[in-house]
This record gives sequence, C-alpha cells and structure tokens, in this order.
Amino acid sequence: MPEPNVVSYTSLLSGYISASKPQLCLWMFREMHNSPVLPNEFTFATAVNACSILVDLQKGKQVHGLVEVFGFRFNLVVCSSLVDMYGKCNEVDFAQLVFDSMADKNVVSWTSMITAYAQNGRGNEALEVFREFNLLDWEIPNKFMLASVINACASSGKLVSGKTTHGAVIRHGHDSNDVVASTLVDMYAKCGCIVYAARVFRRVRNPCVIPYTSMIVASGKHGLGKVSIELFEEMIDKRIKPNDVTFVAVLHACSHSSLVDQGLEYFNSMSWKHGVVPEAKHYTCVVDMLSRTGRFDEAYRLAKSIQVNPNEGASLWGTLLSASRLHGRLDIAVEASKRLIESDQQVDGAYVTLSNAYVLAGEWENANDLRKKMKQTGVCKEPGCSWIDIKDSTYVFYAGNILFLRGTEVLRMLKELEREMKEKGRSKGLVFVDVEEEAMEETVDH
Repeated sequence: MPEPNVVSYTSLLSGYISASKPQLCLWMFREMHNSPVLPNEFTFATAVNACSILVDLQKGKQVHGLVEVFGFRFNLVVCSSLVDMYGKCNEVDFAQLVFDSMADKNVVSWTSMITAYAQNGRGNEALEVFREFNLLDWEIPNKFMLASVINACASSGKLVSGKTTHGAVIRHGHDSNDVVASTLVDMYAKCGCIVYAARVFRRVRNPCVIPYTSMIVASGKHGLGKVSIELFEEMIDKRIKPNDVTFVAVLHACSHSSLVDQGLEYFNSMSWKHGVVPEAKHYTCVVDMLSRTGRFDEAYRLAKSIQVNPNEGASLWGTLLSASRLHGRLDIAVEASKRLIESDQQVDGAYVTLSNAYVLAGEWENANDLRKKMKQTGVCKEPGCSWIDIKDSTYVFYAGNILFLRGTEVLRMLKELEREMKEKGRSKGLVFVDVEEEAMEETVDH
C-alpha cells in the first residue's frame, strides 16, 4: 500500500463517521496528527463532526485549537462545523463567536447558527438570526434551515412566526418533506393547533416513520389517545416499521388517555413483533401508565426490577414520585424520593415533591423537618414559568411573581377559577407548602 496522504486519511475519517464510529475517527485523527501528513479543511471538519456526535466539548476545543494553529480559523467549511459542534455541546455563545468571526457565510453556516440557538431553547435568538439571513437576497433557505426555524417557533410559542415560516416552506417546495412536515406538526401541536398539525401531516404524500411519530406524539399530548392508536395501526398496515421513539409516543398517548390494556399490549409486543428492544424510557412510560390508573404496586415492582443508569433512573423514579404523591401513596413517594436523592438526580424536585406528599398525608412534622433540611443544604425549587404569544407580544409568567403586566387582572381570574374549582369539588391536590408565605396569599399553586 502506498504511503498515506491527506486524502486517504480524510477518507478513512469520513468512513468512521459513516459507520457511526466517531471514537475511532478521533483516534485516527490523532494518529494522523502524529504523522508527517498535514490536515486540510475537510480533515478538520470531519474531526469536529466526530466531537459533535459525541457531544465532547473538551475534545472539540482541542481540535479547535489545532484549527487555529494550522491557519483554518476563517475557513468556511471548518467554521460551520465548529458552530454546529458548540451548539450541540450547549455552548451557544462560543458558537456565536465563531460565527461572527467568519468573513464569508453560506446557507450551511447560517443554518448551523440558527440550529444552535433552537436546540438550546433560545428560540427568539434563532428567529433573530433567521431575520438577518432573510436580508440576504442572494441566499435561499434550505429544508434544514426551515426545520430549525420551525423548531425555534415551537420552543418559544411563536405561532405567528411559525405560520410565516410555513408559508416559506410552501414557497420553496419543502412542504411534503418528511423532516420539515414533522417539525411543522410538532410546532402546531405545541402552539395548540392540533387541527393544523393534522392537515400538515395529511399533505405528506408517502409519510415515513418520522411524520407518523410526530403526529402520534401531537395527538397523545392533546389527549387524543385513540387517534394516536389509529395512526399507529395505520403505520403497521402500511408496513412502516416503528422505531423506539414511535413506541415512546404511543405508550405516552395510552398513558395520558387511560388506555392501559392497549398500552401494555403494545409494550409486550415490542420485541417479538416489531424487533424493538424496550429501553428505560419505555419502562418509564409503563410505570407512568400504571401509576395514573392507581396500579402503584405493579408500577413499583416494575421500577425496582430494571437496571438503569442514574439519568434514566431519574426519569423513572421521578415519574413514580409525582404520581404517588398525587394519589396519596406516601410509602412509595418516600422510597422514590430516596432513590432520586441517593443518585444525586433531580434532588431539588424530589425534596419539594416529598414535602408536598407529607402535607397531603397530614404529616406536618415530617414536612417541616424536610423543609428545614432543604434550607440547610441550600436546596430550592426553580420557579416554574409559562408564556403566551398574543399578536406581536409574548407574555411570560413566573410562579409566585405578581410583578408583571396586567398581573392584578390575571390574579383576579385565578381567584375566580379557584372558587369555581372548590364549588365543583376539584380543589383536591392543591398544595401551598412550596410557595413563599407572601405569595401564598396571592397565587394558586396548580
């Protein structure tokens, strides 16, 4: 075999990426760095891509350092991959610095920057970057950019911007694309427009598993469990193979629509019928499904029977904790809280939920002891927040904070809703223990 050169090395790196072996890609990159062969822009872009896949910020920064040393700091291809890498590693500000340093930008680099903001919950900034891009008459958005913009609209609740972007999708001929259609379905569902989501889905000529899964998720979250099941069965009839995400979606839909028997049937058929091995996320859905219908002993036995890592266990035991607290199963709530605290996962939420469980059970002494322990260890609950987009303005509300526009009007409406709930016997489960005393007099913990 002739002596390896930059082309053969880079081809090998790309091959490892294509074979889903980013670790080997970085190993070979290191071997190349120790050889006389000098890397080119595509070598660096491939190595950075490996760091993105692994979400390895430390190695990504090391490769970035070599980019600077070898004089590729302003290279279009390399910088676009760096923006993408920093975005995937939750370092959006670094991504912005690289993006701003680029003398030339193309649709790929703009898409990487928009995606970085959208993936990290900074939808408003993603939309601002897209507005800047639209001022460039010589560039046309591609399907990947439009999908990222739609995700940004979904995460920030910008229905009007979402509809405007949908118009751009249609103008550029991407409305039947599976990925774009899936993001539109998700956006409309998150903005409360499930009918629009269904229309978008039905416009896709031959949908694959991706739009089907998005529509199943959307229907389930809107309490349309039977619709989710119909869509799932439609998939199977069309010989479209469901994946692990599809099963999470259909199990979640069954859980939230009290379709336990149907959900258990799907869960039990995953391996032998569809070739999908159940993972921790599927077990979590089943635990949630059983808990919602009061079958706590079954849910508890299932939770104890599976081996999961701390992150997966946090979701599993967190689900059981919330349900057992709501239904007054203090024994299971205590055990679930201990599991979360011992694994150092969701500690703040575990303390708060267990405290509320003690209150519901009338065990005020235990609740007070736990509250004291929370203060001693510096544990506090992050305030919840929600928002609504009206015309061109976004209104954000934080739990326990009445200092916002039209706050008095909103509080008056909350008081009226609280009164009606009590009249109809729907006030069970209202707990004020994790709200500061001044706020308790003004807000409803719902």
